Amino acid sequence: MATTSGQMTTGWSTPQSGLMSTPWSTTQQPDVNPDPEIHWADIVVIVVYFAIILAVGIWSAWRANRGSAKGYFLAGRDMSWWPVGASLFASNIGSGHFVGLAGTAAASGIAVVSYEWNAIFIMVMLGWIFVPVYISAGVFTMPEYLRKRFGGQRITVYLSVVSLLLYVFTKISADIFAGAVFIQQSLKWDLYLAVVLLLAITAVYTVTGGLSAVIWTDTAQTVIMVVGAFVLTGLSLSKIGGYNEMVRQYFLAVPTIRDNSTTCGMPPSDALHMFRDPITADLPWPGIIFGLTILATWYWCTDQVIVQRCLAAKTIEHSKGGCILAGYLKILPFFLMIIPGMISRALYPEEVGCVDPAECLKYCQNAAGCSNVAYPKLVVRIMPIGLRGLMLAVMLAALMSSLTSIFNSSSTIFTMDIWRKFRRQSTERELMIVGRVFVLVLIGISILWIPIVQAAQGGQLFNYIQAVTGYLSPPICASFILGIFWKRMTEPGAFWGLMTGLVVGLIRLVMDFAYGSPGCGEAEFRPEVLWKVHFLYFAMILFAVSAIVMVVVSLLTPPIDDKHLHRLTWATRHSEEERDDLDKPAEVVEMSSLNGGKEAADTDVTVNVVEPPPMWKRGFDWICGINQSEEEAQPEPDVHISIKENRRSRIILNVNAVIMMCVGVFLWAFYA
Repeated sequence: MATTSGQMTTGWSTPQSGLMSTPWSTTQQPDVNPDPEIHWADIVVIVVYFAIILAVGIWSAWRANRGSAKGYFLAGRDMSWWPVGASLFASNIGSGHFVGLAGTAAASGIAVVSYEWNAIFIMVMLGWIFVPVYISAGVFTMPEYLRKRFGGQRITVYLSVVSLLLYVFTKISADIFAGAVFIQQSLKWDLYLAVVLLLAITAVYTVTGGLSAVIWTDTAQTVIMVVGAFVLTGLSLSKIGGYNEMVRQYFLAVPTIRDNSTTCGMPPSDALHMFRDPITADLPWPGIIFGLTILATWYWCTDQVIVQRCLAAKTIEHSKGGCILAGYLKILPFFLMIIPGMISRALYPEEVGCVDPAECLKYCQNAAGCSNVAYPKLVVRIMPIGLRGLMLAVMLAALMSSLTSIFNSSSTIFTMDIWRKFRRQSTERELMIVGRVFVLVLIGISILWIPIVQAAQGGQLFNYIQAVTGYLSPPICASFILGIFWKRMTEPGAFWGLMTGLVVGLIRLVMDFAYGSPGCGEAEFRPEVLWKVHFLYFAMILFAVSAIVMVVVSLLTPPIDDKHLHRLTWATRHSEEERDDLDKPAEVVEMSSLNGGKEAADTDVTVNVVEPPPMWKRGFDWICGINQSEEEAQPEPDVHISIKENRRSRIILNVNAVIMMCVGVFLWAFYA
């Protein structure tokens, strides 16, 4: 994920903002240090691993309640805390993390871990502030919450479309590119064959099993990911001689061929500091504290992929427990990805640390830089036979895990928030089929997007993703925060705040993309507003501008009646009164009232003889878990789901949350 994980770096002097304009090429050059060929034992491990994962997915699909929208999209709201927490972690930690975080660490040190450790505190906000409101509101999706909170359709449609575009053109493309880097560096497979095969396996249990299958396979893969990554970290530290030796060699890891008149190719002097210069650093400390918190709040507390896991928990206690587990797991990327990335640069400075375009072409077929190959290089060269296959399987599983989360959540948004707008009388069966077909459409788009990802080679694409998320998410974050905490917030206020933020964000985005950014050692040629205002600072400004517009417009428009707000805000989350939903469909006019209440004496009664469906249709329904019923799918009623907690459970959860935050404060202070 672009805003909550390290960005893939393409050069050694990362600009404060904007997009790299370094030229690149995909011309094939002979590898100077050919990596060892993959052993047949590694292939066996990969095949066995995927067979187990597929079996887990199919098992969870058959045991789950897949025949209803609630069962398919929210796993029947019957998940325990530990699979919820594991799925939160696995949904966030995709292959982009293994490739991107390690690459960024190789380029500039540990500061990028702030994206991970910031989440320790945001997870408490998710479980203790946002989820109780979402659960009491009884919603499937985040656009649905805004529709119930503000009424009207325009905010929901806006958010649904923006979410789907972000999923398709940032998250999916990012993970596919990261997986492609890994496949090309390790397996030497054909890119299209490998990705299509992965997407096909992913689609099988996403289409058939729904969210329950996704969460259970996420849980299984999280265990394998963590164990395999720890093994690689241990072997890497052993090879280099320990942590202190890694630090020493990292600062000496300078490529032989470089421009000695610049700092290009040299590790930054503040590589071991999280808090860096507020003006000149690649990640300034005020931006990390405030700007990053805005982006992280959007991602963790209002993004469908994440919140959907918490809504699938059986009780509020299990939802909070899952958040705590995920928060603890977010400590691990420092050891699993950051340290290996730095070790990789220390061990292979000529390859991972290259800055000369011609040299980079030799080592990784990418003139913009080779930091992205830091993690794959370690796996291929350090892991022993068998374990190497396990680690390759972990990387492919991380790609699948992230894609399944995006596919399922995108399907939920499209089906519940867009399709039902145009098909209000849609049947339960229709919703189930549409949701699954949309997953297949997303997979098709993903495959068509591969050539673009492959051509970009991480040069401009990932900086573009960083810009998209940094420039589009703050207004959405502001709308949720004000909507939850401020009852006076109105629909026009939210809408015009979102529109203002969108316009301002797009202006900055277009300017960044149009101007590009100078390569390492080149003179600055962009307007000062681009290179002096870091994207995290811009996120803070954009959030403030959007929030001000929302407040001003809300105060100038009539307030929403309290009867529409029960269990939709923080203040009313415990309300027992019946809510009059703003998005309630218009009442159906009885036919008898249209003819003056007179019953037609000679009304013909038509009796429909229901014939059993054909064999192919029954087989299709059985595979997808669709009931034969053609009953109309009713909108979710205003069912009050209790958010009251057992006193003992509440104390245990609160104590754990405090302990987790104390650990987070210690980590931040130690590496600040």
